Amino acid sequence: AAAAEAEVRLLLQEARESIAAARSYRLELQQRLRGLHQAREQIKESATLTRDVLEQHFSDLKGTLKKLLDERLMSLLQEVDVIEQESIKPLDECQKLIEHGVSTADDLLREGESAVDGDVGTQNEKLCNFTKKALHIQLDSLPEVPSLVDVPCLSAQLDDCLLTILKNQIFRHGTVASRPPVQLEEFVEKPGGILVRWCKVDDDFIPQDYRLQYRKSTASHFEDVYVGSETEFIVLHIDPNVDYQFRVCARRDGRQEWSPWSVPQIGRTTLVPHEWTTGLEGYSLSSRRNIALRNDSQSCGVLYSKAPTYFCGQTLTFRQVLFGIETVGQPDRRDSLGVCVEQRNGYDSLQRDKAVCISTNGAVFVNGKEMTNQLPAVTSGSTVTFDMEVVQLGPCSNEGGNFKLRVTISSNNREVVFDWVLDQCCGSLYFGCSFSYPGWKVLVF
Repeated sequence: AAAAEAEVRLLLQEARESIAAARSYRLELQQRLRGLHQAREQIKESATLTRDVLEQHFSDLKGTLKKLLDERLMSLLQEVDVIEQESIKPLDECQKLIEHGVSTADDLLREGESAVDGDVGTQNEKLCNFTKKALHIQLDSLPEVPSLVDVPCLSAQLDDCLLTILKNQIFRHGTVASRPPVQLEEFVEKPGGILVRWCKVDDDFIPQDYRLQYRKSTASHFEDVYVGSETEFIVLHIDPNVDYQFRVCARRDGRQEWSPWSVPQIGRTTLVPHEWTTGLEGYSLSSRRNIALRNDSQSCGVLYSKAPTYFCGQTLTFRQVLFGIETVGQPDRRDSLGVCVEQRNGYDSLQRDKAVCISTNGAVFVNGKEMTNQLPAVTSGSTVTFDMEVVQLGPCSNEGGNFKLRVTISSNNREVVFDWVLDQCCGSLYFGCSFSYPGWKVLVF
C-alpha cells in the first residue's frame, strides 16, 4: 500500500509538472500568435500607407506636369504671336503705301483722260497742269515688296526624344522598399532622458546623415530631435515613466531625399531628471532646474543637486544644451564640477573630503587633494563626464577603507581613472558645482 501511494504521489507530481509545462507552452504559443498578428498588421498598415503615398505623389506629379506643359504651350504660343505681329507690321505699312499709290494713280489717270478729251480752249492749260503733276508724283518710283523667301515662315520644332526621356525617367522614378535601411537598435535610460542608438541594416546603403524623430505616445505628430552623422543621441526633457515613440531615417551621400522611416519603437525612462537645488543666491536656474547660471551676485558657495540622484553605473554629464558649457567666465582655481557623499554648507568649493571634482583649469581633486594627472582646461564647448563603479574591498560597514569606487572623469577626449576610498557605503551621490566668477552656464544630465 505504501509503495502504491508513493507511486501515485510520483504520478501526481509528474502530472502537475506536465500541466505547468503545458500552460507555459500555451502561453508561449499565444505570445507568438500575438507576434504574428502584429507582424501581419504591420505589413498591411505599411502597405496601405505606401499605396496612399504613391497615389498622392503621382497625382501631384501629374498635376505638376500638366501645369508645366500648359505653361510651356502658352509661352510658345505667345512667341508665335510676337513673331507674327512683328513680321506682318512692315507688310501692313507697305500695303498702305501701295494702296495710297494706287489711289494716287487712279486720280492721275482720271485727270489725264479729262485733259486729253477736254475742250480745245482749255486743253493746253489742263495738259500743262497734268504733265507737271505727273512729273511731281514720280511715276517711275515703286515700293519694294519682299519675296516669299525673305519673309518669315513660322513652324514648330518638337523633339520626339522628350517622350523617350520622360518615359525612361518615369519608369525609373520611385522605388518600393520592403524594409528601411536604418533601424533603431537600443534605448538606454538616462535621468530625464533616453540615449537612442540606431544602426544601418542595408549593406548597400551609404548614409550621409541621419534624422531622428520622437513623440509622446499620446501625441499625433512626430518632431525632429536630431539631424547629423552620429548613430546615437541623448533625447532630453523626457518625462519619467511615460512612453515615447521613436523613428529614424537616413539620407544617402550626395542626395536630398530621405529614406523610409524605421519601424517606430517605444522607449521610456524610469529615472527622474537631475535637478539643481533652488535658493542659492549666486546661481540662476532654468525652468526645469537642470541648467545653472553663475550670476553677478557676490555671494559664492557650492550649488548642490536637489537630491542624491546620481547612482554608480550611470554616466553623469555636465554640459550646455547644445555645445557643452555654453559660456565661460573668468576661471579660478577654486572652481569645481563633481560629486560628493553629502551636502555641506559653508564651503566655496568641492575640493574637500568625501568629494571628487575637476577644476576649470583641469586639475582633479580627490577628498580635497590634487592628483598629479590633469585634464584639459574647461572652456567654451567642453563636456565633462563622471562614471563610477563599485569595487568592494570587504563587507560593507562603517569602518574606514571598506568601500571603494572606481572613478573615470573625462573631458575633451581625455580621461583619468582612479579609486576613491570611502568610509561608508554610498548607494547614491550628490553632484555639485562652484564658480567664483559670473558667466558660467552648465547643463547636467
